[in-house]
Amino acid sequence: MLAADLARGEAMTDPTAAGRYFSQRLRGFAHEVFAVLFLDSRHRALAFEELFRGTIDGAEVHPREVVRRALAHNAAAVIVGHNHPSGSREPSAADRAVTAQLKQALSLVDVRLLDHFVVGDGAAVSLAARGWV
Repeated sequence: MLAADLARGEAMTDPTAAGRYFSQRLRGFAHEVFAVLFLDSRHRALAFEELFRGTIDGAEVHPREVVRRALAHNAAAVIVGHNHPSGSREPSAADRAVTAQLKQALSLVDVRLLDHFVVGDGAAVSLAARGWV
């Protein structure tokens, strides 16, 4: 249902809806998956890609690849997210560090990082809501 809304060009303006979308796409994996939702200048979905896969407790994220894919989609903004297979929704220090790296790298090419969601048991946690984006 959430994917159908995105396909119709709905603007991703509600952080709760974005969190539900990432939860729907990433919950249930036995390994960590890092994904990106690419958005146009009106925050409508252009594409959703699972960019990195890892192990049960980590995935290596390469900011260069996120920037490359954002430029390929001509994205004006992105929302990123990843799952914690352990079920913990609490962002780690590494999650906060990669968020800062992504924000910096994307800003160099005028792409805004709107949020980073951590998916675990229950509702996804928004790093933007905590002031970390």
